[in-house]
Amino acid sequence: MEMGMGMISWPEYAKFFAALLAIVNPLGAVPVFINVTGNLPAHARKDTALWAAVATGVILWVALLTGEAVLRFFGISIGSFRVGGGILILLMAISMLHAKMSSIQHTEEELQDVEAKESMAVVPLGTPLLAGPGAISTVILYAQRGSGLIHYGLIAAGIGVLALITWLLFRAAPPVAAYLGRTGINVVTRIMGLIMAAVGVEFIVSGLKQLLPVLGS
Repeated sequence: MEMGMGMISWPEYAKFFAALLAIVNPLGAVPVFINVTGNLPAHARKDTALWAAVATGVILWVALLTGEAVLRFFGISIGSFRVGGGILILLMAISMLHAKMSSIQHTEEELQDVEAKESMAVVPLGTPLLAGPGAISTVILYAQRGSGLIHYGLIAAGIGVLALITWLLFRAAPPVAAYLGRTGINVVTRIMGLIMAAVGVEFIVSGLKQLLPVLGS
């Protein structure tokens, strides 16, 4: 149901936030955060948590504002991008259903090289671990579903809430990891992976309907 003024329905905005939360999966990233910040003092770890969340939000806000322009520049149709983005999200979901972080989000080399980086909050935590290709694709695809200041403002607000959740989880990473344990985090990761798989399939189907209108008849 369209809401006018370029907005989509409220359930669609809720679906966007749920999809973005599942794809970014800040809870599943807590063990990685602990791993890469393990040698830092407490105050430095808190600063890293803050800047990782800020980097995630900024990267996704930039994708929101520039994504469609980039697609037009390269002559990529929304239908093609939906199919490609859906396949990417589906591949990530399959890894998460096995309680693993997809190598699309980060590689072992990036994690091993983290000590040589002065700003681990941005790389590899902010990107590609959190604001990776799947999250960026999701933001761009939902942004093009509507138009106008209110629509973009709601999408941006969802990104802001996600960044806040990420900061809170990273700031409390040691007690969160101790409370949930590896098993608890794996269960959450699998649930998020299932949601991601559904989102990926939906993107692929809607993209194919755009590219091949006969499928929608």
